[in-house]
Amino acid sequence: MTTPLEGTVALVTGASSGIGEATAEILAQHGAAVALVARRIDRLDDLAAKLKSDGASVLPIQADVANRDEAYEAVDRVAAEFGRLDTVINNAGVMLLGPIENAPVEEWERMVNVNLLGLLYCSKAALPHLLKAADGEPRGVADLVNVSSVAGRVPRLGSGVYNATKHAVGAFSESLRQEVTGRHVRVSLVEPGAVTTELVSHNRPEIRDQMSQRFAATQRMEATDIADVIGYIVSRPRHVAINEVLVRPTEQQQ
Repeated sequence: MTTPLEGTVALVTGASSGIGEATAEILAQHGAAVALVARRIDRLDDLAAKLKSDGASVLPIQADVANRDEAYEAVDRVAAEFGRLDTVINNAGVMLLGPIENAPVEEWERMVNVNLLGLLYCSKAALPHLLKAADGEPRGVADLVNVSSVAGRVPRLGSGVYNATKHAVGAFSESLRQEVTGRHVRVSLVEPGAVTTELVSHNRPEIRDQMSQRFAATQRMEATDIADVIGYIVSRPRHVAINEVLVRPTEQQQ
């Protein structure tokens, strides 16, 4: 049985845990060779070993996408070693919440650097490769999937700068979509609600407590739920583009 991404190459940022890790597994199951990009090489190596044991072609790359040179080098290395690049999942991100007043500005800078600039760097570096892949075999189409958040739709108290980065991702994605869709590079935006990942653990203790209380009665989604959505998006036939998906836990109201 032919898998939908057979003969293609995918790159996933933030692949060391959570949505990125689960997405890499889905793409490998769909037949793609997968490049894993993140800062924690030990976790990437573990995931690579797992995927290789299932027969996948895998390339782990240690890189901080917030560093422009590292982001560009990671993309170029994937294209050089695999000979092509068909699918990019911009998943790397941080969520550092709290009031704007008295906030550590370093948290804002980290979110802007990773959530926005890192995504821009990877997209810019990947675009020539995606356009080339879309112009030939095996699928005649390429995909750039940007993982945003419900915070990119709904501004919320205590999420000001995180909201700002994710709204920017949405605006960039739609503008780029209009630019390249005629050449069969599909740009998709995925906006998850509450998911059980490591994102919450990066926050200050008092913020973690507030978030735990807020979602105490809500069954959060798992990383695999979002990976399933991404797998669906990139495996559509050439003439179908899923441009935007907002996916929340059933019990989440905002």
